[in-house]
This record gives sequence, C-alpha cells and structure tokens, in this order.
Amino acid sequence: MTDQHPHDRLADDVASTRAQLFDTLDAIEDKLNVPKQLGIAASKVKRGVLEKRPPYLVGLAAGVAVVGGIVMTVLRRR
Repeated sequence: MTDQHPHDRLADDVASTRAQLFDTLDAIEDKLNVPKQLGIAASKVKRGVLEKRPPYLVGLAAGVAVVGGIVMTVLRRR
C-alpha cells in the first residue's frame, strides 16, 4: 500500500492550491491590463478585416473616391 502521510497530503494540497491561485491571479491581471486588452482587440479587428474584406469597405472606398473626384473637379473650375 502507498498510504501518504497526512503531512505530505497537506503539503500537496497547499502546493496545488497555490498553483491555482497563481493561475487565477494571472488571469485577473490579464483581464485588468487595459492596454494589453486594447491591443488584443485591435489585432482581432485588423485580422478580421484583412481576412474577410467586408463589402462595406469596398463601398466606402468607392464613395471616398467619388467625393474626392467631385471636390477636385469643383476646385479646378475655380
């Protein structure tokens, strides 16, 4: 039989609890680190835009080009 001494079991429990506490504190620190969270969110948005290239961006670019062309035409006529 491999019965553990009660002191050894207690030491193992303390070590396990300490490891869980450190993991929890790391997770809390990550969640409360606003600059890090903003960077993560920005990279997710950037990756999503680059991967999907939403149609509204194409429309927006076309609209900007049209408005820019109109502005340039009006300025040239003056």
